[in-house]
Order: sequence, then structure tokens, then C-alpha cells
Amino acid sequence: MVTVVQLHPASAGAALEPIAEGLGGAERELLARALEFAEPLYAGQRLSSGEPAWAHALGLATGLAAVGLDAAGRAAGVLFAAPKYLEDPERLQAAFGAEITGLAAGVEKLYQLRVATRDSPGEQNEVLRKMVLGMVEDVRVVLIRLASRTQTLRFLAKHDSPERVSFARETLDIYAPLANRLGVWQLKWELEDHSFRFLEPELYKKIARMLDEKRLERERYIRKAIEVLSTEMKALGLEPSITGRPKHIYSIWNKMRTKGLDFADIHDVRALRVIVPEVKDCYAALGVVHNLWQPIPKEFDDYISRPKGNLYQSLHTAVIGPAGRTLEVQIRTEEMHRQAEYGVAAHWQYKEKAKTGHGAKQTAFDQKVAWLRQLLAWRDEVPVKHPKLEDVIYVLTPQGKVIDLPAGSTPVDFAYALHTDLGHRCRGAKVDGQIATLERPLASGQRVEIVAAKSGGPSRDWLNPARGFVKSPRARQKIRQWFNARALAETVAAGRAAVEKEIKRSRAVHASLEGLATKLGFAKPDELFAAVARDEVNLRQLQSALRESKGESPAPSREELPRAKKTSGPRAGVLIVGMDRLMTQLARCCKPVPPDPIRGFVTRGKGVSVHREDCPSLKRLAERHPERLLETDWGKGEGAYTVDMTVTASDRRGLLRDIGDALAREKINVTAVRTQTRDELAFMRFTFDIANLAQLKRAFAVVRELKGVIRVARG
Repeated sequence: MVTVVQLHPASAGAALEPIAEGLGGAERELLARALEFAEPLYAGQRLSSGEPAWAHALGLATGLAAVGLDAAGRAAGVLFAAPKYLEDPERLQAAFGAEITGLAAGVEKLYQLRVATRDSPGEQNEVLRKMVLGMVEDVRVVLIRLASRTQTLRFLAKHDSPERVSFARETLDIYAPLANRLGVWQLKWELEDHSFRFLEPELYKKIARMLDEKRLERERYIRKAIEVLSTEMKALGLEPSITGRPKHIYSIWNKMRTKGLDFADIHDVRALRVIVPEVKDCYAALGVVHNLWQPIPKEFDDYISRPKGNLYQSLHTAVIGPAGRTLEVQIRTEEMHRQAEYGVAAHWQYKEKAKTGHGAKQTAFDQKVAWLRQLLAWRDEVPVKHPKLEDVIYVLTPQGKVIDLPAGSTPVDFAYALHTDLGHRCRGAKVDGQIATLERPLASGQRVEIVAAKSGGPSRDWLNPARGFVKSPRARQKIRQWFNARALAETVAAGRAAVEKEIKRSRAVHASLEGLATKLGFAKPDELFAAVARDEVNLRQLQSALRESKGESPAPSREELPRAKKTSGPRAGVLIVGMDRLMTQLARCCKPVPPDPIRGFVTRGKGVSVHREDCPSLKRLAERHPERLLETDWGKGEGAYTVDMTVTASDRRGLLRDIGDALAREKINVTAVRTQTRDELAFMRFTFDIANLAQLKRAFAVVRELKGVIRVARG
């Protein structure tokens, strides 16, 4: 059980004994220096809980001593707030070196993460993953933070505060599961009991009364059980240490809640702990217990052969003990007991022994600390919705807000994560107050400030993977959207200029752009401008719509249609049903190819435009002028037909070259290519000439076989 220091202001000398328990001369001197350094620094300072900083430091360090943490860890606990209160942070390193300074700085970083998210309950479980960042470099940082939270709850237990409930909820969501994962039982039970008391005061008191009513009876019962079991074990040559183990209140309530049990059904309210020298003695002791008392079915767990994730090892069994009452018995070795009580803190005892030259102990230490890395990927206590920890970094804004980014992210990624416009205007960055280049990879815990221009946009270099400016998909997507939007704006501007030029030439200055767009089947003028710039609407169609807007004559009748003087190429292969030698043209919007089903549409001045029957442009034209549709079919003529092919593929280097080579092998003449990249995908449109549909099918087939190609379709 944790020894709690009295939280009255004390001098550095008087506070040393409980903090230095179990340490030697040089280590005690280190702690004395830490206390002397901290006492004047903390004078008059209070924490957000209202507790004096000096009293908190004493209680915190005493808690670390109780779990057996090493001298450097205890000193860092005393100096937990020094980085915040010191005007010159270099003083701390000059006085105590890099190790202790790093631990104290790590504690302050974890505290800042807590400050940044304490008003966002929905993010609290995510904070747990952020706290584990401290483990990457030194798990002692997290142990100090746990001891600090335990000390805060002790203070709140004596001083009523409206923040009790929020501290308690946060503790049960974050700190208690973390203490459990680290196996620090001495801190875990206190964190849970204090929090339970604040959240459910009446229920806490009810269970406490149940325990108090039976305390004297339980103590007499346990003394008798210890005498009986000790006698039997000594008869077999075993030398055990047997004690009664208290069951903490939150654990009792949690078992009642999760298993739906009454208080009378809790088997381990009365419990014995048996400690023996060796592992073989554990199983021998288990045999004595089961021979002496009747085991309760399904209440046996062997955590020696199958340790828990936090390295906890012990034999657990429940029996019908003396007088027919249930009794839990835990059996373990001294080493297992140290691990169970102190958890990860016990590893520093091995480390100190290893420094003295015990090679075997060094090997044991290396084996035991190997599991620390596994802590980074746990999933049992807290649901995780983000990628694995090693794939994510957590960076602070100047205001202390935590931003999670993919590992390897740069200030540019950080800027886009804050706001798209800030990303576009990003021109520089400060990392922890120092100027940094935009391609510098960020690390967890760093504080980043973006230097932005008043206006402007991103650089195309940011999209070059070799330059390393951007790591996150979100930033890359926003940059591409910016360039796509700019390209679209340029296209619309070019189309607008062409339309306005034609309006002036046609002397239709009073024509409504909205009306003109509607006549040509577009929802708004910008869509019309873009279509004109892309040649999806030709000038003759535009002229026809302008004439209509001025109230001029409708389209010419079939008799007035211009006759073709000479047919050649693909036009010789088009027949207008019921008509002879009409001038025809294949529509650019859908580029029909035999044997596509086709229809003709009478235009003004250009004869009949031939469309595929499923052409969207033809559908819009037919809705406005159904009288201009003509039945059309393919004749027997031969020639070259222009076709569009659209390709969707995963963007990769050499993709355009590979498609061009594949078409060239089929002797296909490519006349135009347009490409666009968005969200790691390439969207391409190829325009080429073919002789017949069979050649088109071969072109589609060879392109579909290329690496990364997702979809191939007619344009």
C-alpha cells in the first residue's frame, strides 16, 4: 500500500526521508539537491487543481518511492514543474544533466496534452494514445504522470472542488487503464478508488460500510486460515510468507457490475497471498490449498504459464475455506510479487543491479523491458480509431491544440490540417520557436507555428514526391484541387472571351448569357464557357443560338439543306434515310464509329450532325428541337473515324508513355491527349483515328491490360 506523505509545507531536508527510501548515499544527495532546487522555485505557486506546487511535488515523489522507481525518476518527479516555472530552462540541465531534464520536460509535454483536450470529452480516449508517446523514449515519464494524478486525487479527497467529477472521469478513462497496462497496482487501486468515490459517493459509502461491518470478523477469519495453511505447508518443507490481501472498493463494485453479482457472491473479499521462493513451490503450494479446502469450479487461473500482457504472474484459485466461506488464494514468487506490486517500475531495480556488473541480471532486464514496445499497440482497454501509433505523430499548435498527422509529415501538412487556406498561403514555419524549412519532418510533441502570406497559392514543387514537401493525402488532395480550380478558371475565362467575341460579331449585344446557356443545355454560363473552350460546343451551334435569341428565322427545312458536292472518307459511310447527298459531319461530342446506333440532327449552315443515339448533347438538342431529328444509318463507305477514349488509372510514373506505346503497337494515330491527376488517380482522355470498331476494341483491350489501369471507356 502507498505511503502518503502529509501535505503540509515542509522544508527540503524534512521531506527527504520518505522520498529517498531504499536509496544509497549518492542517490540521496541527488534527491536533496532536487528538493533544494525546487522549494524556492515552487514557492507561492499553485496548480490548476488548487494544490500548492511544493506539496504536490512531495506527494508525487513519495508515490514514486513507494513503487520503487530509481533516483533519477524520483528527482524528475520533484522537478515536474520546473520547465514551466524556470525563466531559463538551461538552468535545469546545467544542474541535473540531460537525463533528469528530459524526464521533467516529458512530464510537462504530457501535461500540455491533457490541458489541450480536457474540454473535449469525446477526445479523451484518444489522449491515452498520445500519452504513450512518453514511453517511446522513457516509460518513467508516464510513471511520473500517473503518480502526479494520484497525488491530485489525494488532494481533492481532502479539499472539495467542482472539478472532482471531471478529474475522476478522466482518471478512469485514461490514467487507471494506463496504470493497469503498466502493472503498477499500487497506483492503480488508489486512482480507481478515489475516482469511484467522487463519481458515486453513495455507492462507495455503501460498499465501504459492508466491508467495515465485516472487517473484524474477516480479520479473525483470515488469521485462522493463515495458521492452518502455514502449518500444512511447513509440514511439506515449504517456507511461505502468507498475508491477508485487502480488496479495494472499486474492484469489488466493478466485479459486481460486470458479472451481475451480489456482494455476498464476491469470492475474493476474503483473500490470502502466499509468497514462496521458487516457481515449483507455487504449484506445490497450490496442491496444499486444494487438498486442504474444496476448490470452486471455474475459479482457477494460471497466470504463471500464461502471463498477462503487463507481465503479471501468479496462481489464482478460490476455495470453500473454513466454516464454508469463500476464500481467494494467490500464490507467487518474490520476483512475481515485485512485478505485481511495482509493475514496470520494478525494471529499474534490475537496471541498477546490472550496472554493478551482474551479467545475468542485465540479460533478465533486457528480456523484461522488451515488452515495453508492445505497449504502443494495445487495444484492450481503449478503443482506437486512428492508425497504429508508430504511423502517427502528434504536434501542438501555438495555442496548445493537438493535431495528429501521418508520420513524416511536414509543416506544409500541418498547415493544411489546420485550414486549407492557411496551407495555400504557407511560406515558412517555426518549430519549437526556431525557423524550419517546409520539407522538415515533424516529430511528436513539437509546437509548430506557420508563417503565411496574405494571399497566394501553393507551389507545384509541393506535389513532387522527390522534394518531400507533403506527406499527408489530405494536403496533397487540397493542393491538386487548388491547381485544378485554377485550370478550370483559366478554361472558363478563355471560353467567356470566345463567347463574348461571337456576341459582338453577331451584334447580339442584348443577349442574356443565362438564356444562351439554357438554350444550349447548360445550367449556368460558366458551364457553357468551359464547353466552348473545350470545343464541346462549336461556333456554329453558338451562332445558331444567338440568332434564335435575336428572333431570326428557324433552322432551314430539309429542302434548304446544303448538298454535299463530294463525299469522301467517313461521310461516304453515312446515309440519311429518305434523303440523298446531304452534307454530313460526325459530331465531335460523341465521335460515333460504325456500327454505333446513330441519329442525325439538322444544324444551320453545316448540314446534318451525326451523333450516337446515347449522346447527352443529342438528348439536350432533341428536347428543344425534336423536329430537326433525322433517321440515320451507316453506309458501306470506309475511312478514318475520330474517337475519344477515357482512361482511369492509379497514378504512377511512366503511365502515359506505356499507354502511348500500346496504342502505337496497334498502329493507332493519337491526335490529342489530356490528363488530370486527383487523389492519387490519373484521369486521361485520348483522341485518335481508327478504321473500324474492331480496331477500337483492340485498343481498349491492350490499354486495360496495363498495370494500374482501372477503367477504359468511350469518351
